[in-house]
Amino acid sequence: MTAPLQIGLIGYGFSGQFFHAPVIAHSGAARLAAIATSQRERAQADYPEAAIVDGLDALLALDAVECVVIATPNDTHFDLARRTLEYGKHVLVDKPVTLSAAESRTLAVIAKQRGLVFAPFHNRRWDGDFLTVRELVASGELGRITRYESHFDRLGLGARQAAARSGGLLYGLGPHLIDQALALFGAPESVAAFVQTRREQAGAPDFAHLVLHYPSHDAVLHASALATYAPRFAIHGTRGSYLKHGFDAQEAQLKAGLYPGQPGFGEGNGVGQLHVLRDDGQPADREVPNAAGNYADLYRALAAAVREGKPFPVSPQDVIDVMTLIDLAMQSAREGRTLPFVRQA
Repeated sequence: MTAPLQIGLIGYGFSGQFFHAPVIAHSGAARLAAIATSQRERAQADYPEAAIVDGLDALLALDAVECVVIATPNDTHFDLARRTLEYGKHVLVDKPVTLSAAESRTLAVIAKQRGLVFAPFHNRRWDGDFLTVRELVASGELGRITRYESHFDRLGLGARQAAARSGGLLYGLGPHLIDQALALFGAPESVAAFVQTRREQAGAPDFAHLVLHYPSHDAVLHASALATYAPRFAIHGTRGSYLKHGFDAQEAQLKAGLYPGQPGFGEGNGVGQLHVLRDDGQPADREVPNAAGNYADLYRALAAAVREGKPFPVSPQDVIDVMTLIDLAMQSAREGRTLPFVRQA
C-alpha cells in the first residue's frame, strides 16, 4: 500500500479550512502534515497532528512535506507557487491559479523543467451535477449540442468574492465555469464578455457573462451576485434539452462538518429534467438523478500524479487556457467586441 502523500497547506481561511484541509485529511491518499497560517490556535485544534508554522519558508523547510497546497488570497498565488516550484516541491494552487495567463505559463515552464507536478484546484470537475452533465453530453442522448448554459448565481456573495485583491467574480467563479466548458467541448473559436460591478458596495466586479463561440454551438457562462434562482445547467441539443437547478452538495456539507467517506457525503445533488423526442417525434421526459460528487478524488489524483507519475486530470495547459480566456474576457468587456481565442502553449 502506497504511503499517503504528505501535504503542507498554506492558508487557513475559508478555502483552506473548508475546501482543502478536511478533504485532504479524509481522502485516504494524502495526509495534512503541516499548515502555514496566522490562525495557529484554530488550525492546531482542528488538526493536532499537523505541524503549525508561520509561512511558506518554514513550510518548505519541512522535509516531510512533499507537496504544497496554496489557499491564500488570489494575488499571492503566483509568487508562492513560483517559490515552491523553485524550491523543488510539487504544488497545487487554488483558483484562480494566477491573475494572468502569462503567470500561469511561467509556472508551467518551471514545473516542466524541474519535473514537478503543477496542478490547479479546479474541484468543480468533481461536482456531482457536472459529472452527470459530462456523461449525458458524451452519451449523445441530446443529439448535437446547440447551446450550453452554466450559471453560478448567488445573491449577495460575501466579501471574499468582492474584495478588490480577489479580482471579483470572473476570477473567483469564472475558472470553474470556463474549466467545465473546456472539459466538455475543448477550446472555443472566440469569446465575448460583459464584466461589470453592479452593487454599490462591491469592491470588484460582481457580474460576469461570457459567451464562448464554437463551430456549432455557444457556451454561455454566467456568474452574478444579484440573482437568487436560475438553472445551474441548461443544455439544448437537436434531440432535446436538459435543465438542472441547485448547487452540488459538497460545499454546504463541508461547511456543516460532513466529510468525504462519511455517510451521505457528496449525495443530495437533486435531479435534472431531461426533455427529449423519440424517433417517432413523441416526447419522452424523465428525471435524471445526479451522480454523487467527490472532491476527495481530486486529492487521490494528485497523489497518483506525484507518486506514480500519472497525469493530473487538469493539465497545466488547461490552466493556461482558462487564464487566457479570462484575459480575453476582460479585454472583450473593455473593448465591447468579440475576440478570437489563440492557444498559448
